[in-house]
Amino acid sequence: MGRERAEIYRAGLSDPLSLAVAERDRNAVELVREALAENRAMLAFQPVVRSDVPDQPAFHEGLIRIMDRSGRIIPARDFIDQVELDVLGREIDCMALRLGLDVLQRVPALRLSVNMSARSIGYPRWKRILHRALRNDPTLGERLILEITERSAMVMPDIVRAFMSDLQEQGISFALDDFGAGYTSFRYLRDFMFDIIKIDGSFIRDIHRNPDNRALTEALISLARHFDMLAVAEMVETQADADCLAEAGIDGMQGYYFGVPTVRPLWLPDEDSRISA
Repeated sequence: MGRERAEIYRAGLSDPLSLAVAERDRNAVELVREALAENRAMLAFQPVVRSDVPDQPAFHEGLIRIMDRSGRIIPARDFIDQVELDVLGREIDCMALRLGLDVLQRVPALRLSVNMSARSIGYPRWKRILHRALRNDPTLGERLILEITERSAMVMPDIVRAFMSDLQEQGISFALDDFGAGYTSFRYLRDFMFDIIKIDGSFIRDIHRNPDNRALTEALISLARHFDMLAVAEMVETQADADCLAEAGIDGMQGYYFGVPTVRPLWLPDEDSRISA
């Protein structure tokens, strides 16, 4: 028996399911650690469209991906929960930010959102990457959107508020990701003053035939409008859902109906067909 498996047993995780989960998590952490060490990371880009001009992206979201040694591209959902609380989570945020700033420099017409955890706010390397890029080209801030999940923002609301206020003065916008998933205090939402809220996809999928989700989404749209924030719907996958959301007054939409995440977007020059580390 390996040392890791022995440690799992000592921790009391002797049933097969617990062992399998622990082994999966350990493998995910090792995969991320190796990929970062060997610069096997890239962004996949997904458009966020305006509801009034759906064929015209308002911005793109840059979603972090890593590659295993066989060349298989691994999406963040397969590893982010396992590394979120670890220093690897901070390094993932550093990589995503560096790749995002790089593509903003290469494509001057692009506006891009990049995900981050509130836990990275005080991470020195993350701050150095951002501030060095802004010193070299202050206009990058006007085209950068930082997305913070609702769950992450609630971990340290006072620090997040101060962080946002400082960077908004430099032109950077902020989006609250997965809004409505159940963590946000509306008092905090008022104080945060995000520029964009992205309504969680659990409310959006099949909204055209779910009157409860439509009522909830309309309430969230009204709330965003009250606080002068743009409302974006996540996981829009059908024409029927897109039509329903447009009728409800949504500002923007994101989902497979408008474009899947791709590491080779057509708007990148051929020599930059995949932005990677």
